[in-house]
Amino acid sequence: MKSIREIYKIGKGPSSSHTMGPQAASLLFINKYPNATKYKVVLYGSLAKTGKGHMTDVAILEVLPQEKTEIIFYRDNIELPHENTMDFFAYNSIGNEKGHLRIMSIGGGDIQVEGIPNDPKQEVYQENSFAEIAEYCKKHNIRISDYVEEKEGAGIWAYLASVWETMRRAIHEGLTTTGVLAGGLGVERKAEYLFNQRHIDESKATKETRIVCSYAFAASEQNAGGGVVVTAPTCGASGVLPAVLKYKSEALGSTEEEILRALAVAGITGNLVKQNASVSGAECGCQAEIGTACSMAAAALAELFDMGIDQIEYAAEIALEHHLGLTCDPICGLVQIPCIERNAVAAMRAINAVTLASFLTFTRKISFDLIVQTMYETGKDLNARYRETSDGGLAKLYK
Repeated sequence: MKSIREIYKIGKGPSSSHTMGPQAASLLFINKYPNATKYKVVLYGSLAKTGKGHMTDVAILEVLPQEKTEIIFYRDNIELPHENTMDFFAYNSIGNEKGHLRIMSIGGGDIQVEGIPNDPKQEVYQENSFAEIAEYCKKHNIRISDYVEEKEGAGIWAYLASVWETMRRAIHEGLTTTGVLAGGLGVERKAEYLFNQRHIDESKATKETRIVCSYAFAASEQNAGGGVVVTAPTCGASGVLPAVLKYKSEALGSTEEEILRALAVAGITGNLVKQNASVSGAECGCQAEIGTACSMAAAALAELFDMGIDQIEYAAEIALEHHLGLTCDPICGLVQIPCIERNAVAAMRAINAVTLASFLTFTRKISFDLIVQTMYETGKDLNARYRETSDGGLAKLYK
């Protein structure tokens, strides 16, 4: 399993698989063929159907020269190696093809070049399931966060510190920015309103919901507006984990070290989903994005509460299990409706999952590994219209 640095990528929104991935692919291609006279990029699947709304073409043209590049959105349904597939072509001065790569944007900003296997040297963790990690940690009498440091090295804490700083900055900027998000839907930013408008008869529970949701809205609106966020595990789900950690760390008075350890546990949780299933909405629906984000947040919060490894696993499992079947149907291909609101709902669900796990861990029947496998099979069984194509659900019915 790769480093958790791969689950936490810092970059511009609105979509890790539709902007960060294609941009990384473009950079790889132009470095391989820097002197081409012309470039052509053909986008297929979800990239073709929602790429305009996700600004895929904008991301590509930030790397490839605009005056030399043709982008084709091929929207016909054809058999593909992945739902986010791209063909890159380079041509010489007389129009002959001098290079071609087929690249898949596989979720969370990661890419895979067809025909090139993963480099085994990139593997950091020998354990590839929660069961294996739990067994290792119990055998050596360490916590998951200690396990992360052992495998990644002490340098991981500086990286996670930059991740946490970026998350907090995204929330701050989102809370202090108002107006209408670009894209044509007329969606107003709501984070600042949620944060400042106290309920007329506000209980402690009501305040918690309002503040947690305002933090989730803030980061998600920054993402939708093309701001800098952290994939956790994706841009579209980037508001869940920061919202939960910021609110609860403030309430508990947590130290930065405790927060970074919580991020480490969340990173392992997201890594396991990415390794054994998918974090791509185009491949498995929104359960793979928001469901994984909720699971990561629940695991992080359980660590922040210093809960045991079995409780951490149960919290993560509950959070993912109750997102099974969640569709990805963004209106107009924009990461706005239902995506922003969904981040807030998932943040509250993560908190509830930890509460349940604190009481009921000894009764659990379902492992985290089993629910990850179930999510993947469920995602593959979803009708393609509900996997980030905007061909079904809200995207189809909303006028």
